[in-house]
Amino acid sequence: MPKLIRLYITQVVIGFAISAAFVGMLLYFNVANLWHLVTHSDVGILAVAILWISNGIVFAGVQFAITVMGMAGKDGDDTGGKRDDLPVMAADPVAIPVKVSERR
Repeated sequence: MPKLIRLYITQVVIGFAISAAFVGMLLYFNVANLWHLVTHSDVGILAVAILWISNGIVFAGVQFAITVMGMAGKDGDDTGGKRDDLPVMAADPVAIPVKVSERR
């Protein structure tokens, strides 16, 4: 299996694990009376599954993005985004003549 695919699958599993912990905390701390709504409804399990999958997709994407952005190489010659090879153009104010006509 290619390394990128393995990395993606690993990050997706981590994202869904974080989502499971998040949904578990939502239910444990009874945010917005969610525990009562889930336990006293016949489709409560479906609601928890949809909440877990939806958050899992978001957390997996964020987890993968953080990992990919963290893979950037560190250069010793980092100039902090400054372009030293281009000259700096000074903005000198210039007077622009404007014709004014009198209105009556």
